[in-house]
Amino acid sequence: MRKNKSFSRRKFVKGLAQGSLVAGAFPYVAVGKASKERIILKREPHPDFHKKYSANDKIRLGVIGTGIIGFYNITSALTVPGVELAAVCDLYDGRLTRAKEIYGNEIFTTRDYREILNRDDIDVVLVATPDHWHDIISIDAMKAGKAIYCEKPMVQKVEEGHKVIQAEKQYNAKFQVGSQGVSSIVMKKAQDLYRAGEIGDLILVEAAYDRHSSLGAWQYSIPPDASPQTVDFDTFLGDTQKVAFDPVRFFRWRNYQAYGTGIAGDLFVHLFSWLHWIIGSDGPNKVYGSGGTRYWKDGRDVPDILTCVVDYPQAATHAPFNMQIRVNFVAGGGGEGSLKLVGTEGTIKFAGNSITLTRTPFPAKPEYGGYDSLFTFPKDVQEEFVKEFNLKYFNVPSIINEPSEMVYSPPEGYDDRDDHWAHLIAAVRSGKTIVENATYGLKAAGPSLAANESYFNNRIVTWDHQKMKYS
Repeated sequence: MRKNKSFSRRKFVKGLAQGSLVAGAFPYVAVGKASKERIILKREPHPDFHKKYSANDKIRLGVIGTGIIGFYNITSALTVPGVELAAVCDLYDGRLTRAKEIYGNEIFTTRDYREILNRDDIDVVLVATPDHWHDIISIDAMKAGKAIYCEKPMVQKVEEGHKVIQAEKQYNAKFQVGSQGVSSIVMKKAQDLYRAGEIGDLILVEAAYDRHSSLGAWQYSIPPDASPQTVDFDTFLGDTQKVAFDPVRFFRWRNYQAYGTGIAGDLFVHLFSWLHWIIGSDGPNKVYGSGGTRYWKDGRDVPDILTCVVDYPQAATHAPFNMQIRVNFVAGGGGEGSLKLVGTEGTIKFAGNSITLTRTPFPAKPEYGGYDSLFTFPKDVQEEFVKEFNLKYFNVPSIINEPSEMVYSPPEGYDDRDDHWAHLIAAVRSGKTIVENATYGLKAAGPSLAANESYFNNRIVTWDHQKMKYS
């Protein structure tokens, strides 16, 4: 593996520096750095994509929650051969009408999610509701014997996550969390590069999401026919505080602590999911969040800017490292996102749908001169220093050159959500192991919720990634 190769290279250089190898035995030929090279990753066809399924063999999907992500997930689920949409549940009548407009009048629609769970012809359930309903509906679906695709974050509160894990085990359920990057071929390439030691030891992770629009700040459109007659607002509230009908709370629920998990639950959780999968980590041990509501003072009680510093301890798959996260919904410079894994010998940077591997190994010998203390020495001492340096590092290359940058991109039109659904359906059909199960989901949601705890209570939070609890 490359990691062993990198380690051997360092030992080789160290041996040269210590004079353990005969000078000149390994003549050095300088090689210029290669220009940036771009590689299009291949998506291996999933076995299900080659099969034809009869009506009796089809996987029938029931959808609970048809907001933005609900419809996105339906589109992806239906790319998997043998999957068909059978039923839809939503608390706004207009979305039920829209489902029939798109998918046909034969689609069963209801306001009561239990009617979907009670149907024997439903195999898989999508839970794409506001966050405060995730645990309740997921557990009820597992009791009903359904496979579940639960949107991220898996839960709104840490204690709810343990109940979901318990139900998954009790009912031997097929349960997958919807942070789809875990199924991405781009993330898989990043995992391969990391495991091969291409960036050396991980030192720092830098992540940022910048947005500069009303939609980016969750000010979603509200239908003009929203009313107590067309919206089941009381059911939406669930176990939260009872308030008068408010279409803003219903259609822009992410802006409220009662129903959502703010920036951390919406965006931090993706970062934790992806990072943990790439580097094989169980999670951090310390989280500190800071931010505020700087611009979008529209009644929301969650911040529109949130920064976070996260500490990861030593683990079998990584050295101790730090993580910095920034989400800004008031980014005057424009909206963009980035994620960078910074190692001792290179970086893996995510931009759009691509990753760039940049290798910058340390020079095999130290430097002197320039901004250095050498010029402050007496002249004869400087000469003696240079003489000893040249003897010690005789014939040692100043740097071991390798290609400077490699860019890996998915095929045009690639959507990792399609692959995420394909993996769940494969688990239902043939018992394929689900990577992003309930335990994985809580290990990603937990640090995100700890960031909220830190922000709202102005304290550093300790996260126990083994017991999956914070203190």
